[in-house]
Amino acid sequence: MTEKKIRVLIAKPGLDGHDRGAKVVARALRDDGMEVIYTGLRQTPEMISEAALQEDVDVIGLSILSGAHNALVPQVIRKVRENGQTDVIIFVGGIIPEADIQGLLDKGVFRIYGPGTDTHLVSKEIREAVKAVSQVD
Repeated sequence: MTEKKIRVLIAKPGLDGHDRGAKVVARALRDDGMEVIYTGLRQTPEMISEAALQEDVDVIGLSILSGAHNALVPQVIRKVRENGQTDVIIFVGGIIPEADIQGLLDKGVFRIYGPGTDTHLVSKEIREAVKAVSQVD
């Protein structure tokens, strides 16, 4: 039996126009056998949560370099949970100050990856997290 591919939505919430990191992660995850949907720039939390619902994703990756992570990430998490997607794993990549990391983790972010993170690590941890969630169901 063929293993179900992990579906990942990569999104750029807010007004941040820099998407190189998001594209690097998207390509790395795709090259590792995951299905990746990239929403493009300037997405609202509502747009991201709706895309996640429509695409039936396992994972959402949010790339933020604008400094709006404390406002946008909780909004995305809330909208996704309101859609009933309680088992969707959410990770964040970008420039996140050390002082803000624990707060985001406490709000439900799985992991935060900064610049220079090895994409193999990201892929490995996503696979482990999806497997763990699948075993709970």
